[in-house]
Amino acid sequence: MRSSTQVLKRAAGAWKREPTEPAPRPPLIRELLLLTVLYAGYKLGRRAANGQFGEAYRNAELIWDFERAVRMPSEAWVQEVMMHFEPVIRAINIYYATVHFPATVAFIAWMYFRRPGFYVWIRWVLVWLTGAGLVLHLLVPLAPPRLYKVTGLVDTSAVFGPSVYASKPDPDSLANQFAAMPSLHVGWSIVIAVGLIVATRGRWRWLWLAHPVITVTAVVATGHHYWMDGLVVAFFLGVILLVLRPPRAAAARAVRTPLRLWRPAPSPTPGAAPASGAAPGGHAGTEPPAPRPADLARRDG
Repeated sequence: MRSSTQVLKRAAGAWKREPTEPAPRPPLIRELLLLTVLYAGYKLGRRAANGQFGEAYRNAELIWDFERAVRMPSEAWVQEVMMHFEPVIRAINIYYATVHFPATVAFIAWMYFRRPGFYVWIRWVLVWLTGAGLVLHLLVPLAPPRLYKVTGLVDTSAVFGPSVYASKPDPDSLANQFAAMPSLHVGWSIVIAVGLIVATRGRWRWLWLAHPVITVTAVVATGHHYWMDGLVVAFFLGVILLVLRPPRAAAARAVRTPLRLWRPAPSPTPGAAPASGAAPGGHAGTEPPAPRPADLARRDG
């Protein structure tokens, strides 16, 4: 029994030990190509799920009835409160329309250049979360509250601006208005908050949680999402974060690693011959040290 306890303690100690070498920063061009291909695939997948009108409205009825059955607060109540303050609802519309994608791009770029030790982890979290969202878009088309008239919600973007979607869903449009489940607006905002809290050490870093809070308020008040859209994406993200653990603090030192555009420079092979022009035991391209007078005297006898 004692020996098994000692083995468990050693294993736990080995797991807790931080790596001695920081994680390298991936080559920039490769990362840009990878993220571009992944995002293009996501947009094409959303378009493939477009046009399922009947199923989208049936799912909307199921979601709405379920939320009322478990006594969740009505999304219509949130919108009604916000509509009493026109400057607030206008600001929320702008936040919904302009912050989501640019903030995510800026976050990825910041992690790559300033916290490369955490970048690969964040990249895979976003890839898996977006992939899971795309699968659910394909399997569960869902009409948002602003299109499901039973909810009583309106499209505040169409009323106050700026307008994000066309007034009527178009099956041939690149913008799939029936991809409400889950809400990647909410999912990506939580990833941004979690990533910045994990990768920074300032006492004010917890204020980044305001971003997902504002995003949840925005997607509900504008009539674009149900509560369940945010809860489902939060569940997916929780599972992903349980599997993809963040790197340890030592990885943050990778900020000192050089920027590479495509491929890392080849590592020198141990025992390789010195470069041409290098003296044995010296450095390539350097002149041998000048002889001292005492050495010359001994050599000349």
